[in-house]
Amino acid sequence: MNAVVQWLTRLPGPTVYAVVAALVFAEDALFFGFVLPGETAVVVGGVLARQGTVDPWWLAAVVVLAAIAGDSVGYEVGRRFGPPLLRARPLRRHAERVEGARDLIRRRGPVAVFLGRFVAFLRALVPALAGVSHLRYGRFLLFNALGGLVWGVGYVFLGYAAGAAYQRVESLVGRGIAVLLAVLVVGALAVRHFRRHRRDEAPPGAPDAAPPGEGSADRRDGT
Repeated sequence: MNAVVQWLTRLPGPTVYAVVAALVFAEDALFFGFVLPGETAVVVGGVLARQGTVDPWWLAAVVVLAAIAGDSVGYEVGRRFGPPLLRARPLRRHAERVEGARDLIRRRGPVAVFLGRFVAFLRALVPALAGVSHLRYGRFLLFNALGGLVWGVGYVFLGYAAGAAYQRVESLVGRGIAVLLAVLVVGALAVRHFRRHRRDEAPPGAPDAAPPGEGSADRRDGT
């Protein structure tokens, strides 16, 4: 994250707006979110706004418009190409999650469009699934716009607040400690993600692995 911030900081303000908007748009219109979730770009943009590179309110407006436009293109792609789109190779690996998202749209309709904006996998997929399901575009656009507004403004100012917190820590204890704290937080999140991923892949009903040494203790007891 810090390397991305440093790279974007060297860019002029208009380029930062364009890069963030392009990533947000591509996530929804082109399934780019499977590679880089759009909220990452938005949060980085918020950090840069704190540093004075861009204006946070203009950035929020750009993000909201890019999110609405990207979702609309994704909806049209789903409506035109339909079920064959869901058989594409990148989606076959997520067949269960895709079916779960389709079921969510069938049960919740436009509310699923709003809620999907806040989950990375759904954000990249729900617009196209709404088109596949022939959800009326007027209802889709309304809840898409509401979700884009809350998400865009929220994540921009989340990044803005994160930038302020980083600068505060840096001023108090120095850059080295601030970077160390950032590394520890990222490491903890990575370990949590890895454990959750292993738990999700474990077969249903599989017993948890025995703690180290438990088997040897049983043997010594003769059990």
